[in-house]
Amino acid sequence: MNRYLTFPGHFMRTSLCILGICLAFLRNVSPACATDVAENVARSDIAIGQPNVLPSQAMGLGNGDLGAAFWSADGLTIQLNRIDTLPYRRSPGRIVLPDLKIMTSDRGFRGRLRLYDGVLEESGGGVVLRAWVDHDADRVVVDLTGLPTTSPQHIQLHLGAQRTPTAFVDRDSGFLTETWRDDRLPGASRRVFGSLAGVRVLGRQSHAIVLDARTVEVTAFPDASGHLRLIAAAPSFDGSRSAQDVIRNALTLAVNPAHTEQWWHAYWQRAHGIEATSDDGVARYAETLRTLYLFAAAAHAGSTLPGSQAGIADLFSSSEDDHFWDPAAYWFWNTRMQVAANLAAGVPELNASVFALYRNNLDALKQWTVHHMGGRPGICVPETMRFNGKGVEYESDQFRPVVIVTHSCDLAWTPTSNARTLSTGAEIGLWVWRTYLQTGDRRFLEKNYPLMAEAARFLWSYQHRGADGLLHTSPSNAHETQMDVTDPATDIAAIRALYPATAAAAHELNVDADFAGKLLHALNETPALPQMPSSAGGDLDGRILAASYDVHAPYVNGENIGLEAVWPYGVIGMDSALFPVARKTFMQRPFKYAATWSYDPVQAAHLGLGAEAAKAIFELVQQYQVYPNGMAALLHDMPSEFYLEQTAVTALALSDMLVIQDADHLVRVGPAIPPGWTMHGTVAIQHGVSVEVTAVQGQLVSFTLRGVAATPLKLMTPWQDARIQVWQDNTMQQVISSHEGRFTFQPDGGHVYRFAVSKDLPLPRFDASANATVKSLGRASIGLGPPCCAPPAGYVPASDND
Repeated sequence: MNRYLTFPGHFMRTSLCILGICLAFLRNVSPACATDVAENVARSDIAIGQPNVLPSQAMGLGNGDLGAAFWSADGLTIQLNRIDTLPYRRSPGRIVLPDLKIMTSDRGFRGRLRLYDGVLEESGGGVVLRAWVDHDADRVVVDLTGLPTTSPQHIQLHLGAQRTPTAFVDRDSGFLTETWRDDRLPGASRRVFGSLAGVRVLGRQSHAIVLDARTVEVTAFPDASGHLRLIAAAPSFDGSRSAQDVIRNALTLAVNPAHTEQWWHAYWQRAHGIEATSDDGVARYAETLRTLYLFAAAAHAGSTLPGSQAGIADLFSSSEDDHFWDPAAYWFWNTRMQVAANLAAGVPELNASVFALYRNNLDALKQWTVHHMGGRPGICVPETMRFNGKGVEYESDQFRPVVIVTHSCDLAWTPTSNARTLSTGAEIGLWVWRTYLQTGDRRFLEKNYPLMAEAARFLWSYQHRGADGLLHTSPSNAHETQMDVTDPATDIAAIRALYPATAAAAHELNVDADFAGKLLHALNETPALPQMPSSAGGDLDGRILAASYDVHAPYVNGENIGLEAVWPYGVIGMDSALFPVARKTFMQRPFKYAATWSYDPVQAAHLGLGAEAAKAIFELVQQYQVYPNGMAALLHDMPSEFYLEQTAVTALALSDMLVIQDADHLVRVGPAIPPGWTMHGTVAIQHGVSVEVTAVQGQLVSFTLRGVAATPLKLMTPWQDARIQVWQDNTMQQVISSHEGRFTFQPDGGHVYRFAVSKDLPLPRFDASANATVKSLGRASIGLGPPCCAPPAGYVPASDND
């Protein structure tokens, strides 16, 4: 198929916008019209062509604090999930609508997860379902139309056999409530937590009864038009107030579906979109994964705690109360790709709860560091940190009855896992600084600067002078891959990135001048990144980046630690003398496509290896993306948990293919566009600037800068020794020359600038169809196709006739 056209002299989007044309250069705002955004997001809607009867086929919705998983078992099953039912992350309850088998048993059953609206739609047997997680209150709303008016609907709310709730009813509502104290597990907070769920049914003759100690049921007839509304509320609850007082507002507040749709529409207008297509289908599939990630990220962006921990989409859980990893602990290794993807997409607000988690535990982290890291000052942030700031993690569930406890940031602990992983605090501090550089939010920096300063203070205090006169870190882990080694690459990269960033932040805030000076002095006495001989044939005298200076220490996990300096730390950029060494290291990395969190696509993009980035996306999808909701499985035994991290890596990789800003502020445009890929999208960079990039068949066609100030920008493109045409707003302004793809541009603030090497620009063509389809790539797929004897072609479910 021909994927591009030429339109002399102008750039034209081929996605429909009113009459099909949206001319970016005619306006000083983002070129994405509202109709464009809606259609582009809808390209990634999930099609449900048959009942998703298994919990592993569940579709998820969420509002940041409350999430829900929907699947078609027993008619319709909904699992409620909250972020704050700690330390076990217990579900507030499961809801079953058995009488909806009239819908799910119909061979014409169809469903669609509408991402732009934040709504699940299903239809069958004349019944139409529309469900959402509300943004006015922590509740799930299910609207049913087309029900037989003479048949009652029975809606049950229940908890599993291990739970001990109190069940009670009040007229048309049923409730389950339970509290517990966090006092049994290692690192216990001794706080009281709880769960509370209530169901109310709006219909005729609605009444509730208690079926047993763990189940309530509400029965109601539809109204005369066949309409019935279920409201399932699950607000935050710790038992300090009566359950009815806590839940009353969520159950009785008037439902306005437009409010939730408006929230989602505003979100998608803010989030930068990326469209992609390629003949092999990888680009289009990657675009869908990115859109699904942005949907899930918004659904998990909690107000007090991150909704995702251990890289899992916890608010979409369908595994009841079962978790493989410690549900009370947070792994930053499995969070950082989400933080980065959100920043690149221009939605830094999604990261607020991540920074709050660590900021609110600052005092606890200081105490942990004093008690477990030899009395040192500052914070050694545990890689697996409990929600209350303790460096304790445990695993135990019904499939593994033996409790396994590990400590992070603990000099006395056995040399396993993250006992001496010292770099997590530096990573968090770096993302604080990068967020400030992007947003310019001084108040944010003031609130979060202590995370930077205290992480740097700890690392500075941990460094000790060796016989060579340099400052070393040992014993220290190369994250989870080498235990108790000397100068792991993660420590050296962390120091080289965090120390100057902390000094710059201190200068910006006019604080800690003496300490900033000490950091910069120590930086000059920190060893270089470790290297080791190359193992590639014909390159026996070459060098590659190593995990630590103990190059023969055994690997105990599958992380490519030598490449951490490339990303996330960014100390090896395009102009680094180690850039070619890093590229060689990537090609010889010991672990390829090793996990759902594998950073292969991101690190390949940073190294300008577009083909490798695309290959990594494909290989990781083939190995791990097994669920029809687009999520991945790190482990293939029970429980079936939805890993969000792979979609986040893909989302970040697509942004990095289009734009990367190195630590020295060099803006690399189109640094890793894979051969044959056609892409169009926008990436947020420092100082409120966004870069919109268009590439056709692997070649950069044009890019546009928005939000620029009157400050020079260093730019690099694939356009070698080219004469580049520059439009200011809609006027041709100048022609500038690049040398080896580089040039410096001095903008005037408040204008939009477009850059191209030709006035006859090839235009990207993308499938503009908003119909939900099952996406397939090799053996992976997103959505569920129709069963074998599906309805005849042309069948359209009622919910699609909008």
